Amino acid sequence: MEHCEKIEHVPVMLQEVLSFFAEEKLHVFCEGTVGLGGHAKAILQAHPEIKKYIAMDRDPEALARAKEVLAPWKDAVQFIHGNFADIDKALLDIGVKQVNGFFLT
Repeated sequence: MEHCEKIEHVPVMLQEVLSFFAEEKLHVFCEGTVGLGGHAKAILQAHPEIKKYIAMDRDPEALARAKEVLAPWKDAVQFIHGNFADIDKALLDIGVKQVNGFFLT
């Protein structure tokens, strides 16, 4: 393959997710499978009040891509390599005791 174009990922149910959180004040948000960062980017754009966005994924390549996509919010986003089945331990490990919203897929 001589030329490989970068394919843009389109998150599934994006409008539904944004609508669900539209009236909420999200200061601490946790996403269990950040994937390529599409939902995270949209949520961060829609909620500038977010102080900490926990972006979790068990795929290190997905986390690397998400870090690129979410670079404008690097001060607010904390990336965690792991499975969201262990989210309670992961949050305690980073000192987070309360969140305003979760998105688990």
